[in-house]
Amino acid sequence: MNRAAVEAVVIRAAALLASMALFGVFVALAGADPFDVFYQMYRGSFGTRFSIQNTLLRAAPLMLTALCTAVPARMGLLIIGGEGALVMGGLAAIGCGLALSGMSPWFVTAAMAVVGFAVGGLWVGLAGALRAYRGVNETISSLLLNYIAIALLNHFVEGPMRDPTSLNHPTTRSIPAEAMLGNIPGFDVHWGLAFGVVAYLLDHGDLRTVLAWVRRVARPRS
Repeated sequence: MNRAAVEAVVIRAAALLASMALFGVFVALAGADPFDVFYQMYRGSFGTRFSIQNTLLRAAPLMLTALCTAVPARMGLLIIGGEGALVMGGLAAIGCGLALSGMSPWFVTAAMAVVGFAVGGLWVGLAGALRAYRGVNETISSLLLNYIAIALLNHFVEGPMRDPTSLNHPTTRSIPAEAMLGNIPGFDVHWGLAFGVVAYLLDHGDLRTVLAWVRRVARPRS
C-alpha cells in the first residue's frame, strides 16, 4: 500500500474518531451515557440480521445520491443538491409508473428507471446551468433547489397523486407489484443496492478490475 493510500485511510479514520468524540461530549453534556448511545447506534445498524438489511436498504439511494456530488466535483462544481435530485427522480418515477400501470411490468419498470434517472440528472443539471448562464453559485442554488423539490413532493403526494384510501398517512397510489424492483435473492433488500455498487465502481473505474477478478475465480482449474 502506497503512502497516498495510507494517508487516505488515516485521514478518514481520524475524521470519524474526532466526530465520534465530539458527539460523545454533547451526549454526555445532555446527561446520557455516550457508550450506551454508541452501542444502540451499532445495534440498530448492524446488531441483527434485520438491522443489517435495513441499513443496506437505505444505503442504496445514498450511494447513488453521493454521485450527485462526486461527478460534478470533477468539473469543478460543488453540488450539494443530491436530496432534491433523489426526491424529483423518485417523484417522476412513481408518476411514470402510475401513468403506465396498464402496460407490461418489464416496460413499466424500465420506463420508471429511465424517467427517474433523467429527471434526477436534469435537476442537478439545473444548478450547473444556472452557474454557466447566470453566474449563480451552484452550491447555493443546489441547496435551495432541495426545498423546491420537497415542496413539489408534498404537493403531489398530498394532492393529485395521493391514494384516497390512505387516511392520515399521505402516500401515492400504488403501482402494480410486478412492476416494482424485486429483492436480491436471500435478502429483504431490493436490486437498487446492486445498481448503487455498480455505479460506484463505474465512477471509480474499478468495474473492469472486479470483473477480471471474478473471471479468474470462476475459470476452471486444469
